Amino acid sequence: MPSATSRKSATGPATAPAATPAATVPVATRRERDPVAAKQALIAAAVAEFATKGFAGARVDEIASAAGVNKQLVYHYFESKQGLYLVALESVYAEIREKEQKLELGALEPREAMAQLVAFSFDYLAEHPEFIAMLADENRNRGEHLHESERLQKMHSPFIEMLEATLERGVAAGVFRADFDAINLYISIAGISYFFFSNNHTLSAIFGTPLDARGALLKRRRHVIEFALNALRP
Repeated sequence: MPSATSRKSATGPATAPAATPAATVPVATRRERDPVAAKQALIAAAVAEFATKGFAGARVDEIASAAGVNKQLVYHYFESKQGLYLVALESVYAEIREKEQKLELGALEPREAMAQLVAFSFDYLAEHPEFIAMLADENRNRGEHLHESERLQKMHSPFIEMLEATLERGVAAGVFRADFDAINLYISIAGISYFFFSNNHTLSAIFGTPLDARGALLKRRRHVIEFALNALRP
């Protein structure tokens, strides 16, 4: 019968378990160790969840699962479901405001500047249905969360100032009428595009035509630009 020593030599020296390569560490574990990545993942997952199910229907555990992190991180970073919702709402507003600022309307002739603004508003809504969905849900909640965010209330000021400056330049150049104010103009510009997208399915059914088709979108885009510019004409 072989001795313990002979058995050991026959099989070779015992080896330690191989270390787990960094690449095989679960994504969730790596993400949870990176606070910035974890927050970004949670916000992105929250926007998708809240846009689909609204504040009332969204579930924290489903948001955490979609983000690939532990549910406790939601409470660690955002304190509550409401805190996460507010940050998600701020993020969708911040994105559109940041892109608006990059339009550099001051460098354009007033009519062209206004056309660019109207086109941007239309294109952004076409590309971001989650923005429309979250706004619709927040309106169902009577703007409850928006009222709690100083950041959101401050976001609109630079945009209104930019729109006001464009109006003033147009009035001075004799291409815009002088009795429009920036806030009402903003609401009108946003409204003529927002309604088209927020009610696209019902409008398509009523008129018996797919208003989400590319041709219909391009036709509507041209219309809202011309509509706004004609309204501003002296």
